Amino acid sequence: MTDREHTEGPPPGLGGGNLARTLAAAAAAWPGRVALTHDGAASTFADLDRRSAQAAAMLAARGVRAGDRVALQLPNVPAFVDLYFGVLRLGATVVPMNPLLRAHESGQAVSDSEARLVVAWHEAEAPAGADVIAVEDRHGAGLYHGLDAAAGAGVADVDPEQTAVILYTSGTTGRPKGAELTHRNLGLNTRAVIRTYAVVASDVFLGVLPLYHSFGQTLTLNAAVAMGARLALLTRFEARAAAELVERERVTILMGVPTMLAGIAAVARDPAAFASVRICVSGGAPLPRERMDAFERATGAVVLESYGLSETSPAATLNGPGARRVGSVGRPIDGVEVRILDEGGRVAPPDETGQIAIRGHNVMKGYWRRPDATAEAITPDGWFLTGDLGRVDEDGFVYVVGRLKDLIIRGGLNVYPREVEEVLHRHPDVVEAAVVGVPDARLGEEVGAAVVLRDGATTDLAELREWVRARVAPYKYPRRLWRLDELPKGPTGKVLKRAIQAPVEPSPNGLGLHCESSPEAPSRGAER
Repeated sequence: MTDREHTEGPPPGLGGGNLARTLAAAAAAWPGRVALTHDGAASTFADLDRRSAQAAAMLAARGVRAGDRVALQLPNVPAFVDLYFGVLRLGATVVPMNPLLRAHESGQAVSDSEARLVVAWHEAEAPAGADVIAVEDRHGAGLYHGLDAAAGAGVADVDPEQTAVILYTSGTTGRPKGAELTHRNLGLNTRAVIRTYAVVASDVFLGVLPLYHSFGQTLTLNAAVAMGARLALLTRFEARAAAELVERERVTILMGVPTMLAGIAAVARDPAAFASVRICVSGGAPLPRERMDAFERATGAVVLESYGLSETSPAATLNGPGARRVGSVGRPIDGVEVRILDEGGRVAPPDETGQIAIRGHNVMKGYWRRPDATAEAITPDGWFLTGDLGRVDEDGFVYVVGRLKDLIIRGGLNVYPREVEEVLHRHPDVVEAAVVGVPDARLGEEVGAAVVLRDGATTDLAELREWVRARVAPYKYPRRLWRLDELPKGPTGKVLKRAIQAPVEPSPNGLGLHCESSPEAPSRGAER
């Protein structure tokens, strides 16, 4: 079968049944084609299909049945792929978890989902009291290798509306909620990604996005498997290793979050090493224009911004090759609508800022056993209220301004943090910046900014404040600035603004004090 023949119709499992059928179909079409590379080892589609069947047999022997939940607490190793499709083959539901979670954190997801089994990396902190299987080897050797693949070779028939994955949100507003993503959600979302980027079997994806997140699952793993393309997997993102992998594997599709692109740009020495890249996608967090420009200068690759959430499987809007609008996150994908709502819930006219609402096949079934939270997030006519602020221009391109909860209201005037952050990132001494609201007795909120300055920077905070002041409206510039050694970030590289607080004791000039950052727990074990 040629690359072109496989693009004429949607691969099995993409919106019309069990998502695991995509792997079975790829193995039947291209059994000897390399599907996955990791740390110098290659697996064909026949290898993946056999190992996923063996994994399914192992899980079934442990009592897993259709409809059960199985938690996977694994880094980006081949065993994740085997077990992901093994769970789906049985008609069970995958509950992916970050392997860096502490035991009490992973325990919340396991308890809430009532997972029958936890399959965890041997160095991860698995939840106490759960039925845990430890994965000692990146390929799952000793766990399911050698089992009779025929015992798990079948792929269960499921309703496309059955939940395939329960993805727990970060819990920024309370305890984490499990977004139920169906086989149809994930399948049609994968199909839209394939169509937008014209994915073919000869493509090679860079696999640095965490597979425990929908960004990594849909836009790299599932898209690659469905089209018979190759996934070059890296256990944990490290900029130099990622750049070397791009050159060695001749990667054609590179997807990452802004911090990943910034890291690659910093180590890139020759654009020729990235000559194979035809698609480069940024998502998961806002991409400052300066970072985009720096990456494009260093690699020669054009960056296509995207937008989505865990609750939207995740892709909602994409910039397509040859149809990019800089500063925009693109247009809605096929079958998806985006509208902007004003404070009264009415549809805003073009170019007016309001809350982004999304409706379509990508919107989750709901939050697992949380009808109250589901009703708050999804309107009766199917619109998912994202909590993000944005606007849509007359051509249908979407622009994300920031989070609704991050909006700063200074003396009755709205300040959108991303707008000020874009200005800060233009200063040559600023490496990172996060704009947040600081309580103020007179104005309600004052504009504050935490900044990371480059080594050897000569600019002081007073100079930086005046520099920004000259480039924004008088009410927008940050009166409070303070330095951090590093902005706190989550596992996908998104800045955790809830973890950023202004120094308790302001300096005499009101600018703030230098203080140490408190990022999330450092990588350990397999991800060190």
